[in-house]
Amino acid sequence: MQVQIVNKSHHPLPQYATAGSAGFDLRANLDAPITLQPMERVLVPTGLYVAIPEGYEAQVRPRSGLAIKHGITVLNAPGTVDADYRGEWCVILINLSSEPFVIADGERIAQAVICKHETAQWTEVTSLDATERGAGGFGHTGVQ
Repeated sequence: MQVQIVNKSHHPLPQYATAGSAGFDLRANLDAPITLQPMERVLVPTGLYVAIPEGYEAQVRPRSGLAIKHGITVLNAPGTVDADYRGEWCVILINLSSEPFVIADGERIAQAVICKHETAQWTEVTSLDATERGAGGFGHTGVQ
């Protein structure tokens, strides 16, 4: 898939780490480091502007290493970048740890996956088909 990108960052284009990687890393594009205090959230610029093809979206997701080692995650995970958005990609990070975390320029802060999606055409009805589950919600199948 060919995807148009404008790179206004100080860093190379995003890359897939391995041939089997679904996600590519997004890097912080900063003039100065940001110290993210515990329970603080911040919008981190990437310097990337991308034209996602129609019928696709980009999902911005946390990096597992930052999450497990430092408690840093993407607040609205997965964040959605729509095909018609042409602004700079920014990432909402939150520090869920008890220690401050410094985000440096060029740090890999999140990953993104480009996914195909469908657009729903709604059909209004008065009732839905019955299923075995029915209206069973949160925890309805138990813990074991």
